[in-house]
Amino acid sequence: MDFRILGDLRVGAGDVSCVPSAPKPRQLLSLLLLNANEFVSTDACAEELWDGNPPRTMTATLHTYIRQLRKLLAAPLEADSLPHARGRLVTGQRGYLLKVGEAEFFDLREFTKLTKEGRAAQDDSVASDLLRQALDLCRGPVLNDVHPGPRLRSRINALDEARRFAAEQCFAAELRLGRHHGLLSDLCEAAEQDPLNESLQGLYMLALFRSGRQVQALSVFRRTRETLRASLGLEPSARIRRLNDAILTSDPRLDLPCPQI
Repeated sequence: MDFRILGDLRVGAGDVSCVPSAPKPRQLLSLLLLNANEFVSTDACAEELWDGNPPRTMTATLHTYIRQLRKLLAAPLEADSLPHARGRLVTGQRGYLLKVGEAEFFDLREFTKLTKEGRAAQDDSVASDLLRQALDLCRGPVLNDVHPGPRLRSRINALDEARRFAAEQCFAAELRLGRHHGLLSDLCEAAEQDPLNESLQGLYMLALFRSGRQVQALSVFRRTRETLRASLGLEPSARIRRLNDAILTSDPRLDLPCPQI
């Protein structure tokens, strides 16, 4: 079985999908998968599905959703596979647990492993390779086709931040490797999607400057300053202002792998 949440929700084997079409069961499956191999309490399920206003039939409705999920999880298997599905999706006194085996592919688990290894790598080339592998697992916004409740929303926000941080670390490693020309497209897209991220804007400015585009680098700073003022009423940080000043004067330190500006 494959389990994927870094984009649309995908659970299945081969061409057989185990993802329910109804919104609430999809939501429940997503919550269980984000907490794979751990029990999720019935209270947590209710909070996610009904946001503090569960129906009087909450317990019966949850049991119905679990039965539907077990039936779907049994679909890729041979006939009479519901006992196996009960072992996959376990009911306990504390709630429900979805088992994902170590040998099965789970994109979130792989993403976490690769980003951890990438951050720990001492060699920028190794770090870049590992972080690129992690980012390639991201097919789009987390659980893009699931309408989230409060618990899913919190986890989705955290995972989006983890993806952004991994991208920044990857770009920084590749800049140190002198790959500024090849980074321009990725950095342009990332900077436009996250205009308040000064660290990202600074990486884009540095890549532009090293690619011989000083004027464009300075325009990124002006745009960032205007966005910060309009959105937050703040001025750019001292760090990005120093970078802008260094670009204005073509400071030779900007050509070093790790410019201390």
